[in-house]
Amino acid sequence: MIAPRIRVLSLATVAALAALGLASCSKEEPPKPVAAPPAPPSMEVKIGSVAPLTGGIAHLGKDNENGVRLALEEATAAKFKIDGKEVKFVMVSEDDQADPKVGTTVAQKLVDAKVAGVVGHLNSGTSIPASAIYNTANLPMISGSATNPQLTEQGFKGVFRVVGRDDQQGPAVANYLASNAKPKTVAIIDDATAYGEGLANEVEKALKAAKIRVLPREKGDDKKSDWKAVLTKLKGRNPDAVFYGGMDATGGPLLKQARELKLKAVFAFGDGACTDKMKELAGEAADGLLCSQAGIPPQAASKKFLDAYKAKYKVDPILYSPFTYDAANLIIEAIKKAGSADPVKYLPELQKIEFSGATGKISFDEKGDRKDAEITIFSMKEGKLAPIAVVKGGQTVKFEDFIAQSATPAPAAAPAAAPAAEAPKADAPKADAAKK
Repeated sequence: MIAPRIRVLSLATVAALAALGLASCSKEEPPKPVAAPPAPPSMEVKIGSVAPLTGGIAHLGKDNENGVRLALEEATAAKFKIDGKEVKFVMVSEDDQADPKVGTTVAQKLVDAKVAGVVGHLNSGTSIPASAIYNTANLPMISGSATNPQLTEQGFKGVFRVVGRDDQQGPAVANYLASNAKPKTVAIIDDATAYGEGLANEVEKALKAAKIRVLPREKGDDKKSDWKAVLTKLKGRNPDAVFYGGMDATGGPLLKQARELKLKAVFAFGDGACTDKMKELAGEAADGLLCSQAGIPPQAASKKFLDAYKAKYKVDPILYSPFTYDAANLIIEAIKKAGSADPVKYLPELQKIEFSGATGKISFDEKGDRKDAEITIFSMKEGKLAPIAVVKGGQTVKFEDFIAQSATPAPAAAPAAAPAAEAPKADAPKADAAKK
């Protein structure tokens, strides 16, 4: 009786299994996963950035580097293409320690790394010898801060700068000092670098041309921290003003020690010491100093740049990062126009470029200098540098007037059918003389 029961159950089981099999066969097979589309082809373009990233002026070097990095990251995000390939820009950063010998070493490293262009160097003393190496390698370089005229007087076709020269900056600060402080006797000190000595020479020329007595030159160096012997000597000569050609790392202690010695002269500086760090280094002695920058001040740069810089770095730009940002973008724009990152192919585009950047309209003369570069005069007030005047084309205007003129939109063109309506606008260019 047991065996037939087992057979019935087995048949039932077989029937159930067969039903399951038919059901599964009737279902469609699951779709195979679709492969992701291949990533678009890309190409890497390396851009060199050189500045002192260690030492007494590392804060300025880092600011310069920040400007370059921001420009390259924005350009990469824009995903423009060359020969159908998306371009990824990569920054190759080197620390030249503000030392000419190190500067030439890192210049050769960038050449060997096959970068497509270089933004740098910060100092004239490193930029000038390094430029010869780039020139031999047919590698364009653009400095956002080197101001010594010699940089672009060498005849190198691939060397540019986006700031003014010392033979523009020196007369600007000297003439402002002469017109406002009205000194009868001025002492001049420099740090014996290509930048400091060169700028001091230009200031001296301008002061002598204005019939102001200039005392024999005093010297230091770019590492000097004890200026008391020099200052004691000057105190005995009772100058009305003192100009120092050098950087803030040495200019700050100089000013602090001068006030400790009760030297009451007006102190003036060039762009290397025209930073808020002078307050940190000189303390209360910094208030009242005059200084110049070879370009517009950072706060006058475009809002787009200022907002992007603050968002990325959580600080405001210090000095020349708007100019290194523009320098990097000039290389990028020339590459776009040439459709090639080959320096030989894009250099002609760079030479003839007309570009609207964070620091205004940029084009170069035949030497590689920026046309119509501005010089800004500052004063330290309550521990903060405040721009007080802008010099352009030999004309000085108050800073607030410069900003107002720059913000004023150009008048709309008159209808073609009414040419007489345009006649009153003939004097308009005079009002625009100080525009960027």
